[in-house]
Amino acid sequence: MRTRRRQPDVPAPGTPWSEIVPGLWMGGHEFRGPAGQLEFAVVRDEFDLVQTLLRLPGHGPEPGVEHHVWPIPDGPLDGTQLAGVMRLARAANDGLDAGRTVLVRCYHGYNRSGLVIAHALVRRGHGVEDAIRIVRARRSPWALHNELFVEYLRAGLTTARLLEELAE
Repeated sequence: MRTRRRQPDVPAPGTPWSEIVPGLWMGGHEFRGPAGQLEFAVVRDEFDLVQTLLRLPGHGPEPGVEHHVWPIPDGPLDGTQLAGVMRLARAANDGLDAGRTVLVRCYHGYNRSGLVIAHALVRRGHGVEDAIRIVRARRSPWALHNELFVEYLRAGLTTARLLEELAE
């Protein structure tokens, strides 16, 4: 299964991760450094909980950091994958409620991590459009450029999951 598509027209972010709301961070595995070159974003122990939607060797986190891995494609998701996204959003919120710092990451930190973060924000009481706006304003205008993920959010992930399971 391919989990990442090359999209040369989508620029790498200028930072490895961005704080979306206090304690909740969104990031990726690659970013454009100050000199303009691509650099790897390696998590060490900056966060209490790291959620990884695309796992690449050597990108951390260090042993002892709680790490949830749920690889999903940057494309259509099945019911099981959507259920995993919902579990990750719930775990991110549980971490925030416990005063922990949480990083949700994918390749660039735009789509997959944006889906989890936006759903977490919706679960925290934000409207869907507000959650999408916050993610884009705090991470990048390129965040959630995968329109299918925006459609999932607008439909509600529970509804999207039921529809995907019916289609299987």
